[in-house]
Amino acid sequence: MGLIVDIVRSRELPDRQAAQERIEETFRAIADVVDFVRPLWPTVGDEFQAVFADLSGALMATTMGRLLLPEQIDCRFGLGAGEIQDVGEGATGPIQDGSAWWCARDAINEAHRREKAANPYLRSWFISADRPAEDGVINSYLLMRDHLISAMKPRERRVTAGSLLGQPQAEIAGAEGITQSAVSQSLRRSGGAALLAGHYAMQEPGTS
Repeated sequence: MGLIVDIVRSRELPDRQAAQERIEETFRAIADVVDFVRPLWPTVGDEFQAVFADLSGALMATTMGRLLLPEQIDCRFGLGAGEIQDVGEGATGPIQDGSAWWCARDAINEAHRREKAANPYLRSWFISADRPAEDGVINSYLLMRDHLISAMKPRERRVTAGSLLGQPQAEIAGAEGITQSAVSQSLRRSGGAALLAGHYAMQEPGTS
């Protein structure tokens, strides 16, 4: 599973270098809880790539990325399922090619096209070279996921991220300086509870 990431409106960022460092730092933290075949690495311009063993890991990592990055740093994700093969060696590791990367490139272009056309909240798209019949199901999930996250306030994102990581509500409440009841209300009001339910449903057998 190949993932291509680019920074949304990177030229408008007041501190481009700081944004780059924050994205790399965030995905290093995500790598502590999600299995990467090859962790996120910068490529050219405002792009990054990563490799996962399966769709489940890619969905978890991109969900966490959107929840944990600050509001002013937004990323777009192209997920591609297919073959990945090493074709050479570069300064930062193997140079790769294959259908997963072709699909990931098409997917990030499609996400950008749809974002500009009719879905301004959309940041992710999925294309499979092996099982195209499942593309519609996964992209329906991504449309709803991105809509919910794009509408969340910073605290709502942090609360949802903590819950997705399995942190007890009392622990999240303590970190945020609010009550446990307020954490529960935040999850219901923001759609975080629905996002969690959707994530767990995606982990069920036959969905990845």
